[in-house]
Amino acid sequence: MPLYKFGKKDIFRNQIKTYSDCDFFIYGGNVYYNNKTTISGAFTSSVPHVPSGYINLYELNVDRPAGSVIYPFITKDGTLNAFKTVSASDFNGFLFGDTISSTYPLSASITRERFVEGAPVISNDVKKPHLEALKSTFNYYTKLSKHYEYSSSLGDKSNDELTLVSIPSIFYGSSIKKGSVNLKLYVTGTLAGELKDEKRNGELIQTGPIGSTGSGSVAGVILYDEGFLSLTGSWKLDTGHTELYKGSGNAAVNPAWKYFGAGMPVSGQDTDGWVATDFTNNNILENTSYALSFQGTNYTQVVTMLAHAPRAMLNHSNNPSYIEYGQSITASVDNKRYIESDTITIKNVVSGAYSPQSASFDKHTYISKIGIYDEDRNLIAIAKVATPIKKTEERDFTFKLKLDI
Repeated sequence: MPLYKFGKKDIFRNQIKTYSDCDFFIYGGNVYYNNKTTISGAFTSSVPHVPSGYINLYELNVDRPAGSVIYPFITKDGTLNAFKTVSASDFNGFLFGDTISSTYPLSASITRERFVEGAPVISNDVKKPHLEALKSTFNYYTKLSKHYEYSSSLGDKSNDELTLVSIPSIFYGSSIKKGSVNLKLYVTGTLAGELKDEKRNGELIQTGPIGSTGSGSVAGVILYDEGFLSLTGSWKLDTGHTELYKGSGNAAVNPAWKYFGAGMPVSGQDTDGWVATDFTNNNILENTSYALSFQGTNYTQVVTMLAHAPRAMLNHSNNPSYIEYGQSITASVDNKRYIESDTITIKNVVSGAYSPQSASFDKHTYISKIGIYDEDRNLIAIAKVATPIKKTEERDFTFKLKLDI
C-alpha cells in the first residue's frame, strides 16, 4: 500500500462561523427548549434524566433506572487529583485509596433572579451580590448605550426592581448574535409585548404590538458575550389583566417586563430578602406565557486536506478479487526467501460491447477509502467515498477531505 506525504499546498486551515437557533418557551411553571417536551421512558419519567428546558451534557444516563445510573469517580492517590467541587477540607478527609465520586447528569437551563426595589444591604454595602458582580461589565458596555450604565439618570440597577435572566454558554457558544434576540409576553395567548435588539447595541426595545404602551421604549439590555438579560421595563403591558407576577403573598399586578419569566425556576437564595423564590410550581401563572429566542455564535476549526491519486499510480490491489478466480497463489517459501508467482493473471473487468465478450485488458482499480496517518504512521482517520471511484492508469484524481476540530 503506497503512502504519500501531504505537500505544503495540500493542507488548509480555516474557521467556520455558524449561527444556531435557540428558543425557550415558559408557561405553567415549565420551561420548554426548542419546543421539546418531557419524554417518558421505560425506566424513568424523563428519558434524558433532566426536566424539560434543560440540556443533559453528553446525554449520559439516558432512560436508566435510578439505581443504576453511571457516575464519575476518582481514587485518591499520590497525584492528589479531585473534582473541582470538592473542597480542600473534604479532600483531606478522604484516605488514600478512597473513591471520590460525583454525579451525572450535568445539566443546564436558563434561570432568573428578580431583585426587589431597595433591596436590603447584605454585607459590605452590597445589596444585590449576583447583580453587582456584573457592575463593571455593565459599565464597560456604556460605549454602546447609556442604558448599560449601572447607575445613571436612566436608572439605578443597585436599587431598582428588575429581573436578571441567565443563559448558560452551552446554549449560545462564543456569544449571542447581535440583532437576534427576541422576547415576547403573551396574556391568554394574545401578544401583549415584544422586545428586540433592533439597533444591535444591546438595547431591548419594545417593537410590538404596534402602538402599544411602551412602544419604542428600552425595557432592558443584554450582555452578548456573558449571556445575561437585565429587564427593568416597569410600564403596564396589559392594564386589564392582573396575576401574581410578584409571587404568592403579594397582590396581583399588571404584567410588565420587569416580571419577565415569572413562573419559571429561579436561582439565588431568599434568606437575605434580595431575590424572590416564590416563582415555583406553587405559583403557576395560568394566563401568562413568555418566549425567548436568539441565535448563538459558534466557531468551528476546519482542516482541509488534498489527497492526490497520481496518473499511472495506485492501479494495483492486494484484494483477492483483483486476480482471476481459480488460480493458485501459493508462494515459494524457504529459510531465506518468500517468492510469489509472477504468472498470476489479473482479472479483466472491462466490459465489452457484446456479451459475453470482454474488451481489451485495462488495468484499473476502485478507490473506496483513504487513510490518514500521522508522522509515526499511525492510522488516525479514514475517509470514505459514497461510491467507489474508478481509477485507470490514464486518470489522476484529487480528493478533498475536511475534518472539523
